[in-house]
Amino acid sequence: MFSNRHVIIALLVAPLLSIGAWFAVGTFIVETTSPAEPGRDYSLLAKSNCRYDSGRCDLSNGDLTLAIEALPAASGWQLSIVASHPLRGVVLAVDENGRAGQPRSLHTGPEGARQWLLELTDLPAAGARLQLVAAAGASRYYADTATDFLQRYRNPAS
Repeated sequence: MFSNRHVIIALLVAPLLSIGAWFAVGTFIVETTSPAEPGRDYSLLAKSNCRYDSGRCDLSNGDLTLAIEALPAASGWQLSIVASHPLRGVVLAVDENGRAGQPRSLHTGPEGARQWLLELTDLPAAGARLQLVAAAGASRYYADTATDFLQRYRNPAS
């Protein structure tokens, strides 16, 4: 088989053609990113740590990233949202058992417009959903994610 010159040439050329095709597809089919347009709404993608009792939920869209964590406070819990860029405001509602809660505005934390805090008397129940809207620049970013990541604080033994 290896004495046939056609087989040897094919074994040498095939990897080069596959690498060239990979670069060509990346060049011609790639989706180009563009900056956020003022006045438009963009969804935030919930990362995989939002689906498990990780204690933290990361949301992202492009270069904007939000990290949500629960911190113990004197009167219960404090939900902390840390953003990669300064935000103009954050509003959050908890949807439990299909009943959307009242949207509540968060207030800035020690890090200024990059950290936003919300006081909670109790953590949302298992199966609840967080609905969030954050204003950055002249655009709005929204997310709807599960509260499974908060169950670590509800069950500290696990």
